[in-house]
Amino acid sequence: MTAFLHTCYRIGDIDRSVEFYEKIGFREVARMPIGEEAINVFLALPGENPCLELTYNHGVDSYDLGTGYNHIALTVDDLDATLEDLAAKGIEPEKPPYRPGGRTEGHFICFLRDPDGYRIELIGA
Repeated sequence: MTAFLHTCYRIGDIDRSVEFYEKIGFREVARMPIGEEAINVFLALPGENPCLELTYNHGVDSYDLGTGYNHIALTVDDLDATLEDLAAKGIEPEKPPYRPGGRTEGHFICFLRDPDGYRIELIGA
Protein backbone atom coordinates (compact mmCIF):
# COMPACT_ATOMS: atom_id res chain seq x y z
CA MET A 1 0.00 0.00 0.00
CA THR A 2 1.28 3.47 -0.80
CA ALA A 3 -1.50 5.92 0.19
CA PHE A 4 -5.00 6.24 1.57
CA LEU A 5 -7.12 7.84 -1.16
CA HIS A 6 -10.66 8.40 0.03
CA THR A 7 -13.79 7.27 1.83
CA CYS A 8 -16.99 6.81 -0.16
CA TYR A 9 -20.59 6.67 0.89
CA ARG A 10 -23.89 6.69 -0.90
CA ILE A 11 -26.17 9.71 -0.61
CA GLY A 12 -29.81 10.45 -1.38
CA ASP A 13 -29.50 14.02 -2.73
CA ILE A 14 -26.38 15.57 -4.26
CA ASP A 15 -27.18 19.24 -3.65
CA ARG A 16 -28.24 18.67 -0.03
CA SER A 17 -25.08 16.69 0.75
CA VAL A 18 -22.66 19.01 -1.04
CA GLU A 19 -24.21 22.01 0.73
CA PHE A 20 -23.74 20.31 4.13
CA TYR A 21 -20.12 19.32 3.49
CA GLU A 22 -19.28 22.79 2.18
CA LYS A 23 -20.65 24.23 5.45
CA ILE A 24 -18.21 22.11 7.44
CA GLY A 25 -15.23 23.12 5.29
CA PHE A 26 -15.04 20.76 2.31
CA ARG A 27 -15.14 21.96 -1.29
CA GLU A 28 -16.40 20.09 -4.32
CA VAL A 29 -13.57 19.38 -6.74
CA ALA A 30 -15.12 17.05 -9.32
CA ARG A 31 -18.20 15.18 -10.49
CA MET A 32 -17.91 12.00 -12.48
CA PRO A 33 -20.90 10.30 -14.10
CA ILE A 34 -20.87 6.52 -13.79
CA GLY A 35 -22.77 5.52 -16.90
CA GLU A 36 -26.48 6.20 -16.62
CA GLU A 37 -26.79 4.83 -13.09
CA ALA A 38 -24.78 7.11 -10.79
CA ILE A 39 -22.71 10.23 -10.20
CA ASN A 40 -19.63 10.43 -7.96
CA VAL A 41 -18.93 13.76 -6.29
CA PHE A 42 -15.40 14.27 -4.94
CA LEU A 43 -14.77 16.63 -2.03
CA ALA A 44 -11.56 17.94 -0.46
CA LEU A 45 -10.51 20.03 2.49
CA PRO A 46 -8.55 23.20 1.66
CA GLY A 47 -5.02 22.39 0.50
CA GLU A 48 -5.66 18.64 0.40
CA ASN A 49 -6.43 16.07 -2.26
CA PRO A 50 -10.01 14.79 -2.56
CA CYS A 51 -10.66 12.45 0.37
CA LEU A 52 -14.44 12.09 0.38
CA GLU A 53 -16.43 10.55 -2.46
CA LEU A 54 -20.21 10.84 -2.37
CA THR A 55 -22.06 8.49 -4.73
CA TYR A 56 -25.58 9.32 -5.87
CA ASN A 57 -27.41 6.45 -7.54
CA HIS A 58 -30.21 7.83 -9.73
CA GLY A 59 -33.61 7.11 -8.26
CA VAL A 60 -32.36 6.10 -4.79
CA ASP A 61 -33.07 8.64 -2.05
CA SER A 62 -32.05 6.76 1.10
CA TYR A 63 -29.95 3.85 2.37
CA ASP A 64 -29.84 1.58 5.39
CA LEU A 65 -26.63 2.70 7.11
CA GLY A 66 -26.14 -0.61 8.90
CA THR A 67 -24.35 -1.07 12.20
CA GLY A 68 -20.73 -1.57 11.15
CA TYR A 69 -19.77 1.87 9.86
CA ASN A 70 -19.30 4.60 12.46
CA HIS A 71 -17.79 7.96 11.36
CA ILE A 72 -15.12 10.07 9.71
CA ALA A 73 -13.02 12.36 11.93
CA LEU A 74 -11.79 15.92 11.38
CA THR A 75 -9.54 18.05 13.55
CA VAL A 76 -10.43 21.69 14.15
CA ASP A 77 -8.25 24.45 15.61
CA ASP A 78 -10.96 25.84 17.91
CA LEU A 79 -13.88 23.50 18.61
CA ASP A 80 -16.04 26.14 20.31
CA ALA A 81 -15.59 28.65 17.46
CA THR A 82 -16.22 25.93 14.89
CA LEU A 83 -19.47 24.92 16.60
CA GLU A 84 -20.58 28.58 16.78
CA ASP A 85 -19.93 28.95 13.05
CA LEU A 86 -21.78 25.71 12.27
CA ALA A 87 -24.75 26.71 14.46
CA ALA A 88 -25.06 29.92 12.43
CA LYS A 89 -25.29 27.66 9.36
CA GLY A 90 -27.98 25.48 10.95
CA ILE A 91 -25.75 22.56 11.97
CA GLU A 92 -25.83 21.38 15.59
CA PRO A 93 -23.80 18.60 17.24
CA GLU A 94 -25.49 15.46 18.57
CA LYS A 95 -24.54 16.60 22.09
CA PRO A 96 -22.15 19.19 23.57
CA PRO A 97 -18.39 18.59 23.33
CA TYR A 98 -16.92 16.12 25.82
CA ARG A 99 -13.75 14.22 26.61
CA PRO A 100 -14.17 10.54 25.72
CA GLY A 101 -14.18 7.98 28.49
CA GLY A 102 -14.72 10.57 31.20
CA ARG A 103 -11.10 11.73 30.98
CA THR A 104 -10.19 15.02 32.64
CA GLU A 105 -7.39 15.85 30.20
CA GLY A 106 -7.00 15.76 26.46
CA HIS A 107 -9.02 16.84 23.47
CA PHE A 108 -12.72 17.57 23.46
CA ILE A 109 -14.78 15.90 20.74
CA CYS A 110 -18.32 16.02 19.42
CA PHE A 111 -20.28 14.47 16.57
CA LEU A 112 -22.38 15.89 13.74
CA ARG A 113 -24.69 14.03 11.36
CA ASP A 114 -24.86 14.77 7.66
CA PRO A 115 -28.19 14.87 5.78
CA ASP A 116 -28.05 11.10 5.16
CA GLY A 117 -27.28 10.27 8.80
CA TYR A 118 -23.53 9.67 8.50
CA ARG A 119 -21.55 10.78 11.55
CA ILE A 120 -18.63 13.24 11.51
CA GLU A 121 -16.42 13.52 14.59
CA LEU A 122 -14.88 16.91 15.29
CA ILE A 123 -11.76 16.79 17.44
CA GLY A 124 -10.49 19.99 19.04
CA ALA A 125 -6.78 20.56 18.47
